Amino acid sequence: MIPFRRQVLLKAFKLVDLTIMAFSYLLASWACSRPSGTLSFEQFLSLQISINDISFFLCLLLVWRILFSLCGLYRSRRISSLKGEALDLFKATSFGTGALLISARVFGIEMITPLFLAVFWPVVTGVAVSSRLVLRWGLTWIRLGGRNLRHVLIVGTNEMGIRLARTTEAIPRLGYRLIGFVVREGEEIQKARETGYPLVTDFKGFPSFLKDRAVDEVWFGLKRESAKGELSGIIDFCRKYGIITRFFPRTFNPEKTLLDGMSFDSGSVYTLYPAPIEDRQFLEKHVVDLFLSLTLLLLLSPLMAIAAILIKATSPGPVFFIQERMGLNRRRFRLYKFRTMILGADQMLPELEHLNEISGPVFKIKDDPRLTRIGRLLRRTSIDELPQLFNVLKGEMSLVGPRPLPVRDYNGFEQDWHRRRMCVPPGMTCLWQVNGRNSIPFDKWMELDLQYIDQWSLRLDFEILLKTVPAVFRGSGSA
Repeated sequence: MIPFRRQVLLKAFKLVDLTIMAFSYLLASWACSRPSGTLSFEQFLSLQISINDISFFLCLLLVWRILFSLCGLYRSRRISSLKGEALDLFKATSFGTGALLISARVFGIEMITPLFLAVFWPVVTGVAVSSRLVLRWGLTWIRLGGRNLRHVLIVGTNEMGIRLARTTEAIPRLGYRLIGFVVREGEEIQKARETGYPLVTDFKGFPSFLKDRAVDEVWFGLKRESAKGELSGIIDFCRKYGIITRFFPRTFNPEKTLLDGMSFDSGSVYTLYPAPIEDRQFLEKHVVDLFLSLTLLLLLSPLMAIAAILIKATSPGPVFFIQERMGLNRRRFRLYKFRTMILGADQMLPELEHLNEISGPVFKIKDDPRLTRIGRLLRRTSIDELPQLFNVLKGEMSLVGPRPLPVRDYNGFEQDWHRRRMCVPPGMTCLWQVNGRNSIPFDKWMELDLQYIDQWSLRLDFEILLKTVPAVFRGSGSA
């Protein structure tokens, strides 16, 4: 399974490549349709196109897509040279142009002439190479700026672990950031210090380290058959925390393997993923999130404006309540809500702990004395949650997913399996909210979150969204 963000990028690659091909085809057709030099582009677009021409063009799109995949143009290109990628593009466009010529002869497409090919091939090749050059520059700029990174821990300071660390350090555009090494106690600690790389924890402290750090992947420079005893405990913790683990054998080339985009389930590197979510479905979920959140913001902006005015008019303080929450893989982000409490509400929490009405580390009471008059209405109608649509647009949240908990609540987790809920983006609504919310014990709440992860589908998301509407009207839809 390819990581979600890379899957989005791959879909964009394919769409851009097909758009370039269509543009080049249109340009070459226009050039061949104006022998007298008097046919304008507008007149060309108004020409009649036969069903045969349309069918031929659609088949060409499919062939073009297949050829680009066969030439390896949708693999990870993090550390390959532009020259190598340009050569692969040259091969793909040349094969595609050849297939275009043969197909035109077979199906009798008169438009495909030597002049057409003389315009089409250099245009499609030149624009495709230029687009990849721009993309490379953009991705390098983003990664050097500290974004689009994968935070990695390496277990063991053997030769393979050091090779992995040096590869990621030497080529920062790879987009992998080494957090440090995890080592056994004893002689291996001194060996780790000699490498010059950070030693972040030993095997015993590994679980505690994971609780507070954003870790996307854990790499093992050893055979997974040897992962026994203490190592099996680390693997189990990674599974519970929702972290990808990878096993690198001693006989592989780090640069070649990293080049292949970390898709190693059928190759020399074995990868364990924490959730059975397919890339295509994950992409669809992201697209739905963007479309619906933007649509809802446009439709609900008058309501949000009224809520802001009422908050400001009825109580002193800011309109928005911004709080640090735990997101995907324990990344902290700033969650937006309309303020529903009086100023200084956080300082009053210790005095109210004994009134908590829900089990576990979270704090919720039905008649919270800190709520303002308008705040009670906003809570009851879930209007206070609407600013989180901005979090969805920023990619920090999804419309549906486990609710993002405050850092205080997360630190109160006593069971490690609770933390696997963070292997997917947090959401505005979830199974917990549409199945009783505060009446559900904390462990059952966590079980519902894991049920959502294990049974995830786009259909399930829509079902939860539909159930959220009546839950809001019943006054049980907000968190």
